[in-house]
Amino acid sequence: MAVSLTDNAIAHIRRQLEKRGKGRGLRLGVRRNGCSGWSYELDYVDEINEGEQVFEQGDLVVAVPADALPLVDGTEVDYISEGLNQMFQFRNPNVSDECGCGESFAVGS
Repeated sequence: MAVSLTDNAIAHIRRQLEKRGKGRGLRLGVRRNGCSGWSYELDYVDEINEGEQVFEQGDLVVAVPADALPLVDGTEVDYISEGLNQMFQFRNPNVSDECGCGESFAVGS
């Protein structure tokens, strides 16, 4: 089981944590939302919560709540810039379908 960050994501997270003045990394969760069923939920990690799986990447951590892990296991988190748009992008091998707007995803058949 693993969740990883690209170099672009690492650089962006480090910049954001420097601006905040604290933090250890990124929390990646999911919530029921959108037309396909699930959407990603991101937050900063200041403290590790009980039951979270922690993936270390250099000096950063990615914390994943236990209930989200089956849905995001194997995901690579990237940070991309396309024109004026800047956003996290998720390469999740568990996704079976995504909504047209890209805001939500489905897992399974």
